[in-house]
Amino acid sequence: MPNTPIHRLPDQLLPNLRLVFVGTAASTRSAELGHYYAHPGNRFWRAIHEAGITTRRYQPGEFATLIELGIGFTDLSKSGAGMDHQIAADEIDVPGFRAKMEKYRPRTIAFTSKKAASLFYGRPSSGIALGRQKRDAGLPEIFVLPSPSGAASGHWTLEPWRELARWTAA
Repeated sequence: MPNTPIHRLPDQLLPNLRLVFVGTAASTRSAELGHYYAHPGNRFWRAIHEAGITTRRYQPGEFATLIELGIGFTDLSKSGAGMDHQIAADEIDVPGFRAKMEKYRPRTIAFTSKKAASLFYGRPSSGIALGRQKRDAGLPEIFVLPSPSGAASGHWTLEPWRELARWTAA
C-alpha cells in the first residue's frame, strides 16, 4: 500500500475576525476529509449552535462559510494529525501560531481543549481553568473550552461555550 500523505487543514483566517477557534491538530478524520471537527462523535458543531455562537447547526463541510460570520479556524500543529497524545512535540508551532494571531488580530481566541491551551501557555493542563482567561497585554481575549472530542466526553460541559457566546455577542 503506498504511503499517501494525509491532507492537512488550511487556516481559515482573515484580519479582525470576531473569533478564531484553535485546536491542537486535525483529527485523523478531519485531515482525511479536509474539514475541521469532522468526526461524527465530535460535539463542536452542535456546541457552537446550542451555545448560541451560530444561529443554526452547521456541518463540518461548511466550515469555510463561517468566515462570513467572523469565525476562523487554525491549529497549533498544521503538520500533525490524530489525537492530542499522537502529535509529536516538534509538530507543535506555538511561535507560528502567535505570529498568525499578531498578523490577523482576531478579537477573541478560543482554544478547543485544555491541551491546546497548555501547549500555548507552556504549563500543565491541570493548571488551566475553563472559560475566559486573565487578560494578557498584546493578545486578544482568550477562552479555553472543554474539548468537544468524543474521547473527552467525561469532561464535557457546554457552559464555557455559552460564556464564549455571550462574550462574542457583546
